[in-house]
Amino acid sequence: MSSATLWVLLAAMGLVTLALRASFLLLPDRTTLPPLLRRALAYVPAAVLAAIVTPALFAPGEVALAGIDARLPAALVAIVVAARTRSVLATLGTGMGVLWTLTLIAGRLG
Repeated sequence: MSSATLWVLLAAMGLVTLALRASFLLLPDRTTLPPLLRRALAYVPAAVLAAIVTPALFAPGEVALAGIDARLPAALVAIVVAARTRSVLATLGTGMGVLWTLTLIAGRLG
């Protein structure tokens, strides 16, 4: 891909992003979203979180703790917290806390 093509693509993506974000400010108040779209937008935070976490969870390499990848127990704890609290912040905080704790333990043992 040429340098000029790359810059055109980046500029086009920037314009599309700007148009989408500005549409909520520039469209009149009487414009409403269809109910199906509103329902679909409720799932965006969970989808974004999954898209960020899943590649890191299954990436090659491991944070070993007694032969077990420390990311898996941290993810399982985070899933339990998410199911019980329905809080994104609690899920992230607990999952990262468990991961960091297990990583610290693995570093001191190994």
